[in-house]
Amino acid sequence: MVDDFVDNLILLQTILEAEGYEVETANGGAVALEKIQVIPPDLILLDVMMPDIDGYEVTRQIRQNPNISFIPILLVTAHATVDAIHGLDIGANDFIRKPFDFDELLARIRAFLRVTYDLKDD
Repeated sequence: MVDDFVDNLILLQTILEAEGYEVETANGGAVALEKIQVIPPDLILLDVMMPDIDGYEVTRQIRQNPNISFIPILLVTAHATVDAIHGLDIGANDFIRKPFDFDELLARIRAFLRVTYDLKDD
């Protein structure tokens, strides 16, 4: 999970851990890229608007790296002006706006992880 607002990270981490997920957090794009290369996650929840490296650029860099390009990316934003089409075109798998319905978010996470684990079993 990547977001430059610590409160958002804490909230989502608490919710996801209560659902049984292991959660790693990063408070910016550069930190996220470093962590992802060391221990690739099963899914990335990625805020679009961040001050160091925005979510679009993080997505681009992940998709250009063959060692981690397979990781599903769910872009997350609170900004109405963010372009979902652009995010999907550069390689994000899905897009969700804040404030989001937590049941919907959890359903999207389950769907991505189901696909990820199905692919790993083959």
